[in-house]
Amino acid sequence: MNRRTPLSQAAKALGVVVLISLSLFPFYWMLSTAVDTSPLSRGASLLPSGITFEHFRHVLFDAGFLRYVRVSVVVALGTVLLSGVIALLAAVAVARFRFRLRTQVLIMVLMVQMVPLEALVIPLFLQARTLGMLNSLLGLTIVYVGFSLAFAIWNLRGFVAAVPRELEEAAYIDGATWGRMFRSVLLPLVAPGLVATSVFSFITAWNEFIFALTFMQDGAKYTVGVGLRTFFTQNTADWGSVMAASTLITLPVVIFFVLVQRNLAKGMTAGAVKG
Repeated sequence: MNRRTPLSQAAKALGVVVLISLSLFPFYWMLSTAVDTSPLSRGASLLPSGITFEHFRHVLFDAGFLRYVRVSVVVALGTVLLSGVIALLAAVAVARFRFRLRTQVLIMVLMVQMVPLEALVIPLFLQARTLGMLNSLLGLTIVYVGFSLAFAIWNLRGFVAAVPRELEEAAYIDGATWGRMFRSVLLPLVAPGLVATSVFSFITAWNEFIFALTFMQDGAKYTVGVGLRTFFTQNTADWGSVMAASTLITLPVVIFFVLVQRNLAKGMTAGAVKG
């Protein structure tokens, strides 16, 4: 029998503390610089020379950073909604139905993930210009949905496949239509998977920079990543405002994660029950 000695337990506890400290250190450094009274002259600092919230006031009211946050929230939530609906229907199709080229479709889904996003900037820009969707939040959302779908379909396929067919057959025997079975049986069981894929889709849309910079030509439609660039000049950077804005950018992701973390914990392993 392998007994845990106090020394080994202390070493493990120390390791956990070190890992947590390393993970939280960038957030501490960001917040420390955001509340520093003189970050511009000292650069990004570990310890603030004084505490001030002037940088947050400047970001929110003078720089108008909230409009970038609103745009990003609209685009990110639109991406989550559209990619979730499309990916769920596609996952049901590849997990439950047999059709020609089914395996090839799954392989293509994986291959899409291997394409560098930078290689798609010019083709998508030309296509969006042809369709008149430049400087359009809908156009940007559609692009992000395309990026999220490959992972979402592959991930949700495992969740759908893990649902026993006997449950669906029992619903049919009780007189349920396919739509009723989908809403009452399948959807509740794959909900943890939807949450897991929603987190991925949200973070993908929230953090993306290159396509938002390329597609959005109106400053009022910048996302938070592009809006953050406005605090950098040719020769210097307003580090206080940069870190204050970065703190505000982080908050929606943290809030979204807190709201879904209970289902996310279930979703990380539920889809691996059956391939």
